[in-house]
Amino acid sequence: MAIIIRLDRVLADRKMQLSELSEGVGISIVNLSNLKTGKVKAIRFSTLEAICRFLKCQPGDLLEYFEE
Repeated sequence: MAIIIRLDRVLADRKMQLSELSEGVGISIVNLSNLKTGKVKAIRFSTLEAICRFLKCQPGDLLEYFEE
């Protein structure tokens, strides 16, 4: 996949657990875990917005393009 999700890096920078993020944005740990490990094919803008709002970051902090 050419888009890499860097949620793990952002969480580590903030010393935050996935469970804290789950509680803060109202998204299940399973769905966030799938997102974190790159097992998803798409992400809703509303989900991305909620994560960015809670983590106080930009979408570019979470997503990275990698040319294959």
